[in-house]
Amino acid sequence: MSTAAMSTITEPGTADDDDAAADAEGTGAALRGRRVLSIARRTAWLLNALFWSAFAALEAVNHGWPAGLLAVAFFIAPDLTFLVGIGEARGMAKGRLQPRAVPYYNTAHRALVPLALMTLYTFGPVTWPPAFAALCGWLAHISYDRAFGYGLRTKEGFQRD
Repeated sequence: MSTAAMSTITEPGTADDDDAAADAEGTGAALRGRRVLSIARRTAWLLNALFWSAFAALEAVNHGWPAGLLAVAFFIAPDLTFLVGIGEARGMAKGRLQPRAVPYYNTAHRALVPLALMTLYTFGPVTWPPAFAALCGWLAHISYDRAFGYGLRTKEGFQRD
């Protein structure tokens, strides 16, 4: 063996092994930290979903069947965006959304939209309680999706990380 080849071989327990062990520990710690953050985030979304579900149910009890009906309708409505381009969905990968439907899906699944409408409802002239119940149902849907790992989509229609 030549001396050049021998110079790249190191003894066990040298600096190269220590660097590799430190990299493995750093990667493991980063993965654990990311996993803990993911669990905490999903737990927060689940608590949020339970809150909005209870609020929608309370509105339905207090204001009658129109409030309950709208809360349920708006709970279901965001997933109706899957129907955009359904005829062209043949041959697509499982779990992929038709790219034409992505802007509609992402808009319907952003919590900022119903929160902004709730703010307008609170400070605006509209005082129809079923509208507020509907917004509670919409926020509950978004929160459940996030709690169970369904987020926004890329422009190609795949789940974002």
